[in-house]
Amino acid sequence: QVQLVESGGGLVQAGGSLRLSCAASGRTFSSYAMGWFRQAPGKEREFVAAISRNGVNTAYADSVKGRFTISRDNAKNTVYLQMNSLNPEDTAGYYCAADRLPNRYGYSQSMSSYDYWGQGTQVTVSS
Repeated sequence: QVQLVESGGGLVQAGGSLRLSCAASGRTFSSYAMGWFRQAPGKEREFVAAISRNGVNTAYADSVKGRFTISRDNAKNTVYLQMNSLNPEDTAGYYCAADRLPNRYGYSQSMSSYDYWGQGTQVTVSS
């Protein structure tokens, strides 16, 4: 089992940047594909970004493409989400998740594919 702990959220002005981190417990972090999802108040949780086990393959939601970057450091058991050019529509709770059995693309954009979830970190972007 993997335990995930997110950090790095906070309040930022529009146009600013934040870097989220997700630290994983255990010695098998590199065997999991990882994803970031977000959920705004009154809305469903949605896919943000995903990364394959070795970090080579990544995917992004259209709404964040070109502004957000997902990366991972398997030696540190950590996945990151660098968020630039933030706007108020990015305000949400951000959750990282681990996928034990990624598909042939090496990652998934579907929440149902992920086995473990963190508690989330709040990002608030003011206008």
